[in-house]
Amino acid sequence: MLIAVATKEGRKIDQHFGHAERFLLYEVEGSSVKLVDEKKVERYCTYDEEHPLRGHVLRGISDALQGCRAIVCSQIGPAPQEEMGRLGFEVFTLDGEIHASLAELAKVL
Repeated sequence: MLIAVATKEGRKIDQHFGHAERFLLYEVEGSSVKLVDEKKVERYCTYDEEHPLRGHVLRGISDALQGCRAIVCSQIGPAPQEEMGRLGFEVFTLDGEIHASLAELAKVL
């Protein structure tokens, strides 16, 4: 299964969903975790007076992450989490090393 991860440096789950300008995509099968792609996205957390909920940005992120079963980040607000769930993604807030965390997460997905 594909899992998208918000990360600053590519080693740990350490980025807030709304601050991410890219997601690393990992193929996870059992304990095997392999980086397979990187998707650049528009940053969600920017103020837009005309579009305060920034639904168009969330739809753009959703489009970029199509095929992913889950999104993993260090934090996410309730509104974007709910919308990403509505768009078909399971969203998890975790911290720690990417490979170990995703291998553990795969056990419950």
